[in-house]
Amino acid sequence: MKHTGDRKLKVTARNSPLSLIQVKEVFSALPAVAYDLTGIASFGDKNKDISLLNEPVAGDFFTRELDRALLNGEADVAVHSAKDLPYPLPAGLELYCLTEAEDKTDSLVGRDNLGLRQLPAGARIGTSSAKRKAELLRLRPDLTVVSIRGTIEERIAQVDDGRVDALIVATCALKRLGLASRIAETLPFKTHPLQGNLAVVGRAGNPELKALFAALDVRRTYGRVTLAGFGPGNPELLTVGADHALRKADVIFHDDLIDKNFTEKYDAEKICVGKRKGRHSYHQDEINEMIYRAAVSGRNTVRLKGGDPMIFARGREEFDFLASRFVEVTIIPGISSGTALAACTHIPLTHRGVASSVAFVTGHSSENLQIPNADTLVYYMAGANISDIAEKMIASGRDADTPAALAYNVSLPGQQTFFSTLGELRYSVIKYPTPILVVIGNVVSFESGNARKQNVLVTGTTCEAYNDGRHNITHTPLIKIQKARNDVLHRLLKEKISAYQWIIFTSRYGVRFFFEILDETALDVRVLGAVKIASVGKTTTLELKKHRIRPDMESATESAEGLVSYFRETGITDNHILLPRSDKALKYLSGELAALGNHVTDVPVYENTMNTEAPKTDLSGFRKIIFSSPSGVDAFRRLYGALPEGIQLVARGKTTENKIKSHINETI
Repeated sequence: MKHTGDRKLKVTARNSPLSLIQVKEVFSALPAVAYDLTGIASFGDKNKDISLLNEPVAGDFFTRELDRALLNGEADVAVHSAKDLPYPLPAGLELYCLTEAEDKTDSLVGRDNLGLRQLPAGARIGTSSAKRKAELLRLRPDLTVVSIRGTIEERIAQVDDGRVDALIVATCALKRLGLASRIAETLPFKTHPLQGNLAVVGRAGNPELKALFAALDVRRTYGRVTLAGFGPGNPELLTVGADHALRKADVIFHDDLIDKNFTEKYDAEKICVGKRKGRHSYHQDEINEMIYRAAVSGRNTVRLKGGDPMIFARGREEFDFLASRFVEVTIIPGISSGTALAACTHIPLTHRGVASSVAFVTGHSSENLQIPNADTLVYYMAGANISDIAEKMIASGRDADTPAALAYNVSLPGQQTFFSTLGELRYSVIKYPTPILVVIGNVVSFESGNARKQNVLVTGTTCEAYNDGRHNITHTPLIKIQKARNDVLHRLLKEKISAYQWIIFTSRYGVRFFFEILDETALDVRVLGAVKIASVGKTTTLELKKHRIRPDMESATESAEGLVSYFRETGITDNHILLPRSDKALKYLSGELAALGNHVTDVPVYENTMNTEAPKTDLSGFRKIIFSSPSGVDAFRRLYGALPEGIQLVARGKTTENKIKSHINETI
């Protein structure tokens, strides 16, 4: 459609005095363009009873009727306050231009021209913006904020007749209406980024009409923004497109994990905005604002993110922040570390006959861990929650023997891969620098089965469980076990055993020494005929079977927590329970059982002491250290001084895992 004087341009706007003045402002800069103006009452204008402070409203609250007029061909263009536009614009519409804003501030209009600090406590301040309310109360929490709607003139009238003491208004609106004399004070508020800008909107696909407004479009001075993925860390995996964008950039905002030496070859200013667990240089809203400011100042800007900008990288948040402010954004994909892991470790994420689906999952939050129904799961940012992931997967039905791999520094020279199982990871701690990826599924066996045997240090009294041919075992027992030097159990067996409903065994040694002591009393297993037996796990159950005992229950999680869960879920209370245990046993189990209303007798049947003759081993070649008890963790700490970094620390139970974590937390 051409507009060369053969007919007037059909223009629409809201029918308020301010909107009509804004139309004149736009076309005063285009004196050669003739137009007819039709004012329309928008939904927001017709429904002034709807409070914008307390009720969410649609994005097109003030533009719906004008948008419809454009799409129906009833108008060629619409002129709006830019901050009233919905994001995104309705399909079929396009922003033709965004004008320069002369003033983006807010002002206070009040009776007697009182400034903000002069207003008395409790004064009623009118606004229709939740953001303005927050800014106001940040400075004057003693004021009362009330919702106010209507044209500027109608709102000022409410000040003059005493319904409100003051109101907050965009300074540019007051100036456009010739009401600058009513400004009592310009406020130090953070305002809407498009406040003061005017927007001309028309139907998409009409470049000739759009060209009429090109000279007014402030966006012609903006720089472009590119969200680019750096890949998993190896600079050779950067895409050609990302390299081109970096070469044209005036400023690069990059993540913490990106190779800073590599970025030095680009002439742009480099600003690190990385976020690591527990250490943020900038919050996300600050990063968004910095990128926006760089773009509107005319600088070509690259936001360089690790991996792919749209996979666990908040790329869409940054895109929306910029696009909603009409900054042009290009997204260049990168190689995500989850897919790079497959190539760099040779673990296929899918494989015919083994895995036909894969899911990428964030492991950042232990409270919101997801277990998708996919053959292969790849967890990002999982370093702090590996044991929680494994435990939840087992609880959801995954086999504890499901293989898993943990990959650190994927694609970099220092890449390391650890192979494990869900059962091991359930009670594992890795004191490891981030980032670490976890891949879980049968596809891992392609590499774990072929990988060189991992060196494993076993610190418990036995190592049979790891003599499976898959590990190079070094057995260094750090504790010694001997029968308790007391006769407490002797007396209980002779005098009170019939009073107990349960005996709970929490280790093979508890079983072994209990039956030694039983034998010493000249009694036999028939005295236990009415007593139920509970076992903490498979190893303890195997020891019981040596004495022809099959437990009435075995902890599903091979932990004291599993025992407690069973007693809680089955409602066992007011029972007498005997716990034949170590002299170093923690009080968690007995305390929880007592809290359920049971009567618990803790009886030390063996003593647990540090093996002072244990040699100190060079740990540099080990991939795993196995701890079978909390006392073993304490003994390791006394011998080595600290738990090592970069080695998988595997606990044989939740209590031992907690002991490992407590030692690690002491050193942080």
